[in-house]
Amino acid sequence: MAVVVIVGAQWGDEGKGKVVDLYTEHADVVARFGGGPNAGHTLVVDGNKLVTHLIPSGVLRAGKKCVLGDGMVVDPQTLLEEIAGIKSRGYLVDDGDLLIGERAHVILPYHRRIDQIRESRAGAIGTTKRGIGPAYEAKVARRGIRMADLLRPDRLRALVAQNLDEVNPYLERLGGEAFQADIIVDEALRHGESLRRYIADASRFVHDSIRRGQSVLFEGAQGALLDVDHGTYPFVTSSSTLAGGACTGLGIGPTSIHVVIGITKAYATRVGGGPFPTELDGTEGERLRDAGAEFGSTTGRPRRCGWLDIPGLRLAVRINGMAGLALTKLDVLKAIRPIKMCVAYRLGGKLLDEIPQDPADLAHAEPVFETLDGWSEDIRDVRDLDDLPPGARRYLARIEDLLGVPLYLVSVGPSRAETIVLKNPFRAERTE
Repeated sequence: MAVVVIVGAQWGDEGKGKVVDLYTEHADVVARFGGGPNAGHTLVVDGNKLVTHLIPSGVLRAGKKCVLGDGMVVDPQTLLEEIAGIKSRGYLVDDGDLLIGERAHVILPYHRRIDQIRESRAGAIGTTKRGIGPAYEAKVARRGIRMADLLRPDRLRALVAQNLDEVNPYLERLGGEAFQADIIVDEALRHGESLRRYIADASRFVHDSIRRGQSVLFEGAQGALLDVDHGTYPFVTSSSTLAGGACTGLGIGPTSIHVVIGITKAYATRVGGGPFPTELDGTEGERLRDAGAEFGSTTGRPRRCGWLDIPGLRLAVRINGMAGLALTKLDVLKAIRPIKMCVAYRLGGKLLDEIPQDPADLAHAEPVFETLDGWSEDIRDVRDLDDLPPGARRYLARIEDLLGVPLYLVSVGPSRAETIVLKNPFRAERTE
């Protein structure tokens, strides 16, 4: 039995879907603990591509229990569409394999409208416009609506009416149209009935699974540098993306967790606004974007691309307590020679070994780069570390040396099979 947390170590989009899918082979339960449909996890199995937004990436493994934790914000319409799409592909055959936390908060149409209007105005930070931020705002303001409320018509009507008393005047000031409570309530009740069979006490289910000796995998969304408390604020998401968020989002004590694994690309990407000192502009950035197919799984937006940021990863390792890293998209760096790696930042005459936290400092920090030779060989068929080209091995070894933690796996292609597995977090031994 083991409890493993998988989290992003950069600005999200690190390939968590593939890594969670791989490790789910050894897990009985896979649970998301935060975020909403702003997460897009791409899975490729036997040449078939599936993108999940709310349901944990373990859904492709038969007989695994998938849990949407109480720390999430759930758009019921999006979830129903996702369930239907997954079932049409032959997965999630048993309804008992999906559980939605009854205390997870609900994204309603007015949350999406607020998000969309804000993003159309000056000062927008580049959200997915899915209503995630406004839903979390309502939660923290103690006027949110939870999944269990969709099963209680009288309570839901009262809550929606109370919310619209504040929301409608706000929308009208922003130039938007007011909402009618009856329309929102009727739709939400229909969604609640459709989802009733899945809604339950997620915290107790996960707790009981651990007590029974089952292996559990906690799946994060976004990445450490987007954490609302410890990321590059204010250009962050609205929830905790760190390993500690797994405890609060699922109602599990920290002593239950055995190991934390971070996921990083072999380079860096970012979507939306905010400083990105290692960003590559012009043809270099476009070349990396095209080679890595760096377009958002949720929005289709082109991702900003740049060199690997070791100080950012060093911060992520520290604040998550990571035992090691899973590195994805090593194959994308083929023929990009030479390769650079940011190993420190210079700011005000000082050398910094972690990424600056203040956005103004980060915007003015000067990356200190190391240059490596790289390689030109195709590595997608490689399944053993020793069979990688010397340039690729040196690149990986330098990452381990600078961060002081080992690599648990290296992805050399998008499919499940295109992976070099070095260490299994559900077991103690190293397999290399």
